[in-house]
Amino acid sequence: MGNGRIGAIIGREFNYHVRRRSFIIGTILMPLLMVGLMVAPILLTSVRTDGEKVVVVIDRSGQIAPQLHGEGRIRFEPTDRPLEEVKTPGRSDIYGILVIGADIESRPSDLTLYTYGPSTPETESAITRQVREIIEAGKLRAYEIDNLPQIMREIETPVSLQAFRVDETGGERASSSLLSMGSAYLFGFLVYLFVFMYGAMVLQGVIEEKSSKVLEIMVSSVRPFELMMGKIVGIGLVAVTQFLIWMVLIAVLGTVALHLFAGPMAAGAGALGVVGGGVPPELANVDPKALAALRSVTDLAFLGKLFGGFIAYFVGGYLLYAAMFAAVGSAVDNVQDAQQLQVPITVPLLLSMIVLFSAMNDPQGPIAFWFSMIPFTSPIIMMARIPYGVPAWEVALSLVLLYASFVAMVWVASKIYRVGIFMYGKKPTLREMCKWIKYKY
Repeated sequence: MGNGRIGAIIGREFNYHVRRRSFIIGTILMPLLMVGLMVAPILLTSVRTDGEKVVVVIDRSGQIAPQLHGEGRIRFEPTDRPLEEVKTPGRSDIYGILVIGADIESRPSDLTLYTYGPSTPETESAITRQVREIIEAGKLRAYEIDNLPQIMREIETPVSLQAFRVDETGGERASSSLLSMGSAYLFGFLVYLFVFMYGAMVLQGVIEEKSSKVLEIMVSSVRPFELMMGKIVGIGLVAVTQFLIWMVLIAVLGTVALHLFAGPMAAGAGALGVVGGGVPPELANVDPKALAALRSVTDLAFLGKLFGGFIAYFVGGYLLYAAMFAAVGSAVDNVQDAQQLQVPITVPLLLSMIVLFSAMNDPQGPIAFWFSMIPFTSPIIMMARIPYGVPAWEVALSLVLLYASFVAMVWVASKIYRVGIFMYGKKPTLREMCKWIKYKY
């Protein structure tokens, strides 16, 4: 009978939230936003303005200006006129004035750029790179070795590292530290965002129902514990549903965008799922790190581990924190009063985001290990470790502790909830809420 009442509450909460306009709009806009963030850098790098940047060069050394050459949209125009004559206010025919010191070789910092508009890192980098290369070439010629610049170019040897991870059976799979770090931050942040967002939704829902006296009517038909569990599980199902829809839409939109903008790399990515397989000819010149990332992205085992871990830790983290949010919501009459009582709940989440970066840099270290075992921080920290590979027993122990803590927290929260939903006009302190836990029913 109790299960039927909880199921009815779960259904009511689920239907109420998935039919809201905010849920529908958020479900559609989030995948578009994420795919847009993936595609935007590609589009922005391909868009160039037609304007040419004219840089007047005053070379007091007499050595650098003749060797400067146009690069991209930058065009150099050497002049013998003094700076005071060239640097007249309000000029629109030039981008800026480059002044090269007389002793630039011994004082390479004696290089000044005056612009009539905002300077950009791209322009400054192009200028300093050319000046540096010219100075270095002049110093090499001073050694009077025939073909020294050519020799230096020939001995340049770019080295690329391909990493493979050896599993327990001796098998190998491509390993990308860049992809692991990106996945660790992304999934850790998503757990933080979802737990905080939907946990706060539970708190707000309890406060709204309490202030409208709806709870007084509902508790005449269901027990407070059943009401709390129904609300927590119902909103949790909303979160899982929204996440699954997001993943499907992102996968579809991302695949389309990848084929449109990544060209041959997208076409050949499917052939990279098996380590040791041949590399398609169109990917022969692709950086090995990019190939390793593509192999990992198309590795179904790797993807299954990430998404499976995310679901397990999001559900556990959400249930744990939602119980606490529900208890706080039942004890206050408005959101403003809840802010002070929320501090003990939000501190572990914020601490997790701080420790997240340490866990990404040292996923097997003691800090990452212990924080991935503490139930209040494990949902975020373990997701930062999973992309790097975590022993199965550590994941199992972490999940057992997390879900056992949820059961204990539900018992504690239900004690507070039973008293709090009937309290009006007074904001309780943490000490008073602790007393409620000891009440006998």
